[in-house]
Amino acid sequence: MAAMTTQPSTQPAKSLETFPNPAPERDYHIHMQIPEFTCLCPKTGQPDFATLTLDYIPDQLCVELKSLKLYIWSFRNEGCFHEAVTNRILDDLAAVTQPRYMRLTARFYVRGGIFTNVVAETRQTGWQPAAKVELSSFEQDSNVRD
Repeated sequence: MAAMTTQPSTQPAKSLETFPNPAPERDYHIHMQIPEFTCLCPKTGQPDFATLTLDYIPDQLCVELKSLKLYIWSFRNEGCFHEAVTNRILDDLAAVTQPRYMRLTARFYVRGGIFTNVVAETRQTGWQPAAKVELSSFEQDSNVRD
């Protein structure tokens, strides 16, 4: 008789999991695009669709992607104002990861002839990004000898 295996959960969930930052000594940028966010309009019950863009500089923890997917999926049947749900997601992510910096941009598709973009961010007290280094570019033919 074959051994039974259990399938990992693929149901929406409000829990978020983390894993240790593999390079906590360095500021580095994690960029995620989540193009399938849905929730419901709290006034009409109609679905709202958005692309979420998550940008963060981790400190000691990073968000685990499958738990993030299931967390985002959990809003599918909730009535939420755009501004409230964007800030709630940012607060929940920041609470579990405690990032140096985090920004969530929600770009909602048109409703009533209006596109709505909501940008929310948080940062650790006193954290400042390092100055961006711009390397000069080589001239197109810089390796050609005359």
